[in-house]
Amino acid sequence: MNDSRISGLYRLTVAERIKELQHRGWLSAGDAEKLRRGRHLLSTVAADTIIENVIGVFGLPLAIAPNFLVNGRDYLVPMVVEEPSVVAGTSGAARLARASGGFAAECTESLLAGQVHVADLADVQQAIATLQAANSELLELANEVHPRLLARGGGVRGIEFHHLQLADARPVIAVHVLVDTCDAMGANVVNTICEAVAPKIAELCGGRAVLRILSNLADRSIVVARVCYGLDVLATGQVDAAAVRDGIILANDIALADPYRAATHNKGIMNGIDALAIATGNDWRAIEAGAHAFAATTGNYLPLTTWSADDAGNLIGEISVPLKVGIVGGTLAANPAAAAGIEITGVGSARELAELMAAVGLAQNFAALRALTTSGIQRGHMRLHARSVVAAAGAPGDVVEELARELVSDGDISSSKARELLAGRCEPVADTSAPLASAAGKIILLGEHAAVYGKHAVAVPIVDSVTAGIEPQRTGLSVCVPEWGLFTEIDADDTSETGISAAVTLILRELGIAASGFAIRLSSRLPAAMGLGSSAAFAVAIVRAFDAKLKLGLDNDRVNAIAFECEKLAHGTPSGIDNTIATYGEPMLFRNDGSLQVQRLTLTEIPPLVVACSTESGLTREQVTGVRRRYEKNRKRYNAVFEEIDEISQAGAVALESADFADLGLLMNICHGLLNAIQVSTPELERIVSIARASGAVGAKLTGAGGGGSVVALCPGTVDEVTEALRAAGFKTIGPGEPDWTM
Repeated sequence: MNDSRISGLYRLTVAERIKELQHRGWLSAGDAEKLRRGRHLLSTVAADTIIENVIGVFGLPLAIAPNFLVNGRDYLVPMVVEEPSVVAGTSGAARLARASGGFAAECTESLLAGQVHVADLADVQQAIATLQAANSELLELANEVHPRLLARGGGVRGIEFHHLQLADARPVIAVHVLVDTCDAMGANVVNTICEAVAPKIAELCGGRAVLRILSNLADRSIVVARVCYGLDVLATGQVDAAAVRDGIILANDIALADPYRAATHNKGIMNGIDALAIATGNDWRAIEAGAHAFAATTGNYLPLTTWSADDAGNLIGEISVPLKVGIVGGTLAANPAAAAGIEITGVGSARELAELMAAVGLAQNFAALRALTTSGIQRGHMRLHARSVVAAAGAPGDVVEELARELVSDGDISSSKARELLAGRCEPVADTSAPLASAAGKIILLGEHAAVYGKHAVAVPIVDSVTAGIEPQRTGLSVCVPEWGLFTEIDADDTSETGISAAVTLILRELGIAASGFAIRLSSRLPAAMGLGSSAAFAVAIVRAFDAKLKLGLDNDRVNAIAFECEKLAHGTPSGIDNTIATYGEPMLFRNDGSLQVQRLTLTEIPPLVVACSTESGLTREQVTGVRRRYEKNRKRYNAVFEEIDEISQAGAVALESADFADLGLLMNICHGLLNAIQVSTPELERIVSIARASGAVGAKLTGAGGGGSVVALCPGTVDEVTEALRAAGFKTIGPGEPDWTM
């Protein structure tokens, strides 16, 4: 049995979470692949078969709540919910419950009531007596409607007759047909049975059947879940355990006395239940209606849970809630997302899913009451909101949590404050009027690696993607990149330095500038090591910044030459395309066979490109070295590949200039196949390419050196579809409409 106790899941990226769940056995290789590729999502084609007038598919986050132990079995809980803190609170409550054995849940019967309402009765008592006498006949008639349901062990279990009196004193009979729908929620089954037996019921009553439909008050399918929290797990940093326990009990007592509070109390419960219901394709609206109706059956609206203390002082929680859910039938077969959700839970029956759902509701209620009676409900909400604000401000993943804590501590959770804190990680400087210089990132459409061997390549710029400013500081030399969370002091005498430190040292040497007294402030919209030319853009921007600050009078050829030397330092034997496009910032057909040849391309239309970043860094030096090693072993075949890529690049330049995207996409696909053949693609890059093509891209290929990094997709008319599919699979995208996209 798999252990659902997973620590630190929230710290991982989406792709890393999928990989971790697969590694732990919670996801099969097939399901993991579907999640990565977005194949678990509901397509517009499938959606159009479910409801009418479909124009798209609306998305909500699908998350995992780990740690659940219910009836001695571990579960992961899929949750579809947009409200912050629900998933964290639920999984945290489940983790604390494990210390005392988790949750116990039971559903002693699982019946759904169909109703036939009969009006226009001459003698209601006689009508009921007649119906009671015909009970066996009606039961047999009802079970004939769905004989296969009976064969599977389900069917109509009983029929009840209730006398109702309307406001104007007219009598109505409510006939309840109680159906065991097995593992289906059963709405359509029950409605069909009601329709079938209604004429006979009306005939026996001498009245008129006016309504024939199920009831969502599933009070013949009550699930009870219980949990015990020992005092050793209840304390928070500010409140001792007994006070937490007593606060939760008091909050529950208030809900018993105050229907206004009870409504919010129960809403918190449904935060958990609804999220699991949606994730498993169940009718959450029916569940909501039944739960709230059940809460009011005494005549007063009451909380669905009770909290008390046992003789040992432990906190005891119990929930009673009507839950008629399904794991087969309905729209489940048409909705792959629902099927994936059920697969993740691992439940084997609808009753087991209902028991898990009740435990989730009880856990969420505990989490909400504990927060409400200690730190306040907003603290958790604001912490998660702060993470979103910090991430939107451009903070790299490794500093998001730290900066989010600072925002919460400061009490100012705003984008401006997030940017201020991010910039504050750099050393303060006095001169804020220093001129800024810029450089372009790059997207190679065709020609990677072949360009290193003197062949053509086609690239387009991501203009002004890096800016740099030079400001004075008293001593030393420093570099700051807020978006990367990078601040470093450079020792110009240390020749062992690599990366940006080595590049800055080389630039200063080439320019004849003293390596002290400067603070270099860079701003980048390019992710690191993703094949988008960040190192070349940094070099060009820094050279231009010094040129602007010190009025050196450098021309583009000199800037390009210095940046090329930096690229050699970074990548070994680069082609020179990165620094060239970073310098000139124009679409180009590039070749360097000993003499630089740059043909600037005039575009009639900007190509609709989407770039997706993998979870793996692409290190150009390693990939170029690897290709060189394989080339030396088999020059003839590699030269043939490079010749083919050369022809593709030249044809691609023509297609790009004429906006012949169908031909350009075809050439990109062929080029990717050749790059895969020389072993610079990866399984993850192949997944991204596959997702992009399946979602409507006419062409998709790795861009840059490979071995990780990024994929570029050409998406005429399908930018949104491709972007959504890639994001759903957990990959960051850059493309039209993004704040970090310009060409």
